[in-house]
Amino acid sequence: MSHPTPATLKRIHREIVDVRKEDLGNITLVPTDDLFVWSGTLPGPEDSVYEGGVFSIAVNLPSDYPFSAPKVTFNTRIYHMNISDQGNICIDILKHNWSPALSLFKVILSLSSLLTDPNPKDPLVPSIATQYTRNRKLHDSTARQWTALYARPKPPSPSPPPPPPPAKAKTGPKRTAASGSASRPIHDSRPIVIDDSDDELPRRGAGQKRKRDAIPAEIDLAAEEDDIVIVASGSKKQKRVVSDRRSARPTAGSSSRRPAPRIDSGEVIDIDDD
Repeated sequence: MSHPTPATLKRIHREIVDVRKEDLGNITLVPTDDLFVWSGTLPGPEDSVYEGGVFSIAVNLPSDYPFSAPKVTFNTRIYHMNISDQGNICIDILKHNWSPALSLFKVILSLSSLLTDPNPKDPLVPSIATQYTRNRKLHDSTARQWTALYARPKPPSPSPPPPPPPAKAKTGPKRTAASGSASRPIHDSRPIVIDDSDDELPRRGAGQKRKRDAIPAEIDLAAEEDDIVIVASGSKKQKRVVSDRRSARPTAGSSSRRPAPRIDSGEVIDIDDD
């Protein structure tokens, strides 16, 4: 392409402004990054065999535009007597009837009219023109099939299903205070008193022997291990075991009394209660 003249660039910029002002409906026509290359879409006219289709077109402007006609081609295949398989178009305004007074907007409107009213007197594909004149029903059926096959927009793909909600983590049985404290040792320095009073025992009947009153035993858990004195009661004989480090100590104020006998380590004393 030769270098465009300032008049050509001025005309192209003016047509860009004019196309934006025009109401094209569903027709689109816009320049690409190259001002001399345009692209557009042409919907099939209503009540025509091309209804429901959308046809893509390409427009190439010569360097001496508008003094030479633009070159327009179909990118979408179409069953039309005035449009070839390569997309070339046979229409008078793009040939000998072109005039600088015409514009791209008028060209696109002429193409839409060509889809509605083809010209069998100047066909680009003679076989289709012959079928159109001799068997119109077969022509229209074939044109609709091509439209559905090549020009009908594909339906949008369905959106993917939403992801499933995250699975809830399995939790074990809750640990209650009772179960949690069952295995814990009890640390308590208070003495435990076991009371075997006669209030809880049933009355003895006649002829039953009187049992010896139980003497409560007192265990001091706070004492040191070697200082624990265990008194077993309730039997005829009582045994007292005194640890190695424990011995009888005189009480306060008993200096005039005889000191208690010393008990050897590990000695067992039998006390007869009879």
